[in-house]
Amino acid sequence: MVLNRISRQAVLHSGGLFYWPQDIGSTLSNLVTKTTQDERVLSIVGPVAEDLGYRIVRIRVMAGKRQTLQIMAERISDGQMEVSDCEALSRAVATELEGEDPITDAYVLEGGSPGLDRPLTHAQDFETYAGHLAKVELDRMVEGRKRFRGILDGYEDGRIALVLDGEDEAAQIPFEWVSEAKLLITDELIKAGKDGLAKKETT
Repeated sequence: MVLNRISRQAVLHSGGLFYWPQDIGSTLSNLVTKTTQDERVLSIVGPVAEDLGYRIVRIRVMAGKRQTLQIMAERISDGQMEVSDCEALSRAVATELEGEDPITDAYVLEGGSPGLDRPLTHAQDFETYAGHLAKVELDRMVEGRKRFRGILDGYEDGRIALVLDGEDEAAQIPFEWVSEAKLLITDELIKAGKDGLAKKETT
């Protein structure tokens, strides 16, 4: 049963640079999902969203008094997501989910926009939002910590660039090491949102 709710919403460090072996592989991490159940849901709703002109930003099946399936999405054309878009996508994916039934217990389907402090889940996000403050968490310890904060400086060749607090050069971090990443709200980000500067054209 689906209830709909619409919401808005090991490496060395030197001179600010991360170095790593050249044979780490080309497989990129998938920040859109976390569990096999999330992946199952994505396999169902992803094609539906794409057909309607949306890109899935993140999917989470969250436990609680009643399970919640949270689907964050944005328009492929401009990266925006209005309430009407959330409603349209939720209606479409609810039909597919009822047929496939990837979640056996009752749950709430929550469709929403990523919001200003959006999660960064696709490689292109790190390019689109270059110049903005972000928090990045890795899946391994680097210099005794996993969490880093700095200004995004793009994405290239499987690496994200992040100018860490107190550093002048951008650290180059393998995207596949990133376990969580999100924008942090600043005056600059708010202004960019109002001015439409954070909008993006994607393919």
